[in-house]
Amino acid sequence: MKNIIAFAGSNSKKSINKQLVTYASTLVEKGRVSILDLNDFELPIYGIDLENDKGIPKNAHKFLELIKASDGILLSLAEHNGAYTSAFKNIFDWMTRIESKIFANKPMLLMATSPGARGGASVLEIAQGRFPYHDANIKGVFSLPSFEKHFSENKITDQELDVQLKKLVKQFEDSL
Repeated sequence: MKNIIAFAGSNSKKSINKQLVTYASTLVEKGRVSILDLNDFELPIYGIDLENDKGIPKNAHKFLELIKASDGILLSLAEHNGAYTSAFKNIFDWMTRIESKIFANKPMLLMATSPGARGGASVLEIAQGRFPYHDANIKGVFSLPSFEKHFSENKITDQELDVQLKKLVKQFEDSL
């Protein structure tokens, strides 16, 4: 059985991106999905002086090991001011200090949602440009616009968007 990790690039306890990635994880049929929470991997704000003085924190190593031990990644990125959240960027920065190729060529389904009509399009563009340098094997990209309008009772309510995500999850699974 394939081991898949799913997480949101957010530390919000009410993260709409965590809700989306959790829903996507229920669509996986060919593996066991572990849902991770960035709050369980708290880290100090990255800085070279801190790294030189204290080394790389254990939580960065733990998160990277979970990525490396997985067969695939479901990731839904929250967007703050058109970019990654500071929580995601911080863990990303710490992990890349351990090794640059953090995604280890694992198949990835990249997602985002937001309250607005662009559905996290800016952060998805940034990730699609940046993640391949870190050995991301992006198999599909999904954007859910206007979260409150299209998501209710732990699922996507817009049939067309739901079908689109289901197809992408299937493609992702086929790549495992």
